[in-house]
Amino acid sequence: MKRREFVGSMAAFAAVGLPQGRRWPLGLNTYCLRFQRWPDRQMLDYCAGQRLDAVFLQDSPDPAVMDPKHWAEVRAWARDLGLHVETGGAAILPETADAYPQVVAKLRRDIERAAAMGSPIVRALVASDRYAMPPGPVEPHVETVVRLLREVRSQVKDAGLKIALENHKELNAWQTRELIEAAGSDFVGSYLDTGNPVFVAEDPMTTVEELGPLAVTFHLRDSVVYEHPEGVAVQWVPLGEGTVDFKAIVARAAELMPASVRVYCKPITARPPVVLPVYSEEWWGQWFPRARARDLGRFLGLAKRGRPYDKPHLTADVAELRERNMDALKVQQIEHMERSLDYCRTTLDLGVRWRG
Repeated sequence: MKRREFVGSMAAFAAVGLPQGRRWPLGLNTYCLRFQRWPDRQMLDYCAGQRLDAVFLQDSPDPAVMDPKHWAEVRAWARDLGLHVETGGAAILPETADAYPQVVAKLRRDIERAAAMGSPIVRALVASDRYAMPPGPVEPHVETVVRLLREVRSQVKDAGLKIALENHKELNAWQTRELIEAAGSDFVGSYLDTGNPVFVAEDPMTTVEELGPLAVTFHLRDSVVYEHPEGVAVQWVPLGEGTVDFKAIVARAAELMPASVRVYCKPITARPPVVLPVYSEEWWGQWFPRARARDLGRFLGLAKRGRPYDKPHLTADVAELRERNMDALKVQQIEHMERSLDYCRTTLDLGVRWRG
């Protein structure tokens, strides 16, 4: 490396606050490009064309997604393109007791698929959001998930993998940490997502501090968070265009996360703002009766610094509207992804391959 390049590299680390010597491999999460409906090969080619280091195949629309022959193909394509692959499944909390065996079988299949593709982890989550969980206190549902995870422990360990449990819109970070530790952090880690915390009235920095040491994969998504007459409004936006301080987030994550963790760009957009009724006793009593006051205070501080998103932005969260505007949504999705990738590189100094 030339002296001028070395000095420039050290200046970039200092600007973001990264420890000297840590260079985060950068990838993208394919769910953010779901409107394109690309098969896996086309998605991998796109990632290679963007000079990324990794790809997280999430909710793949490929027609051969569960075909073992296809898994071997993906592994070979990724190797030839120089891409690290991570993947997994979806929610694992059974809706009913009768559904428990089917959920276990599905998780076992996801483990087989991840291992065959060369992924070191298997994504899972408890539920899509708090409203999707069965009625009643959250603790029995957490116990069910712990029992389910322990049931596949030997398979995960034998495959040399880890379950990556995503913090979604159902639990606070401290609850997710307790779940991981109860199941066993020797085979379960954190799929740490910075976009979901705002939907449970949590500052993403709190999430990083709670789950960072357990992280096995790290996904960046930005949000605007701002005060609203009925509570606090939140909306996902392209990276670097929201309320969250990602320089601070990445710097703190670099201090806490294992060196093996990759970071993924995950801008999910085209969704309207959602208002959290944080001043409603009913909301807290029904969904988050054990919320921590200091975490809420930090979140309200984030909202005080925020404002609504004011850039042109097509939102279409209803199926009929989505189909009617699909061509425009496809264009916007690519634009938002590439704006976000540019922010990751130029502002956060993430990625290796693009440097040439």
